[in-house]
Amino acid sequence: MSLKENQSESASGSRKNSGDELERRYWPAMAAYAILALAAWFIVGEGKFSVGGRLVEIRLLPVVVMALMAFRTWVARSADRIRRDR
Repeated sequence: MSLKENQSESASGSRKNSGDELERRYWPAMAAYAILALAAWFIVGEGKFSVGGRLVEIRLLPVVVMALMAFRTWVARSADRIRRDR
């Protein structure tokens, strides 16, 4: 087997392993985001700030950040699944 064939085989194998790793870590990551969002909801104090002329509770800010991180994780997992199915 040539060096080039060996490298491409190991690259596709590592891609498959990384996909399995992403699948294995997906649900624990989602659970961690949910726990952090709940903790932030109860820990952050009462308060409001103005967004576009509308008052919004300050405790929504970390919850929105956690939701965006969860969305990013979901997109990464979906993209990896699409790449592996090719």
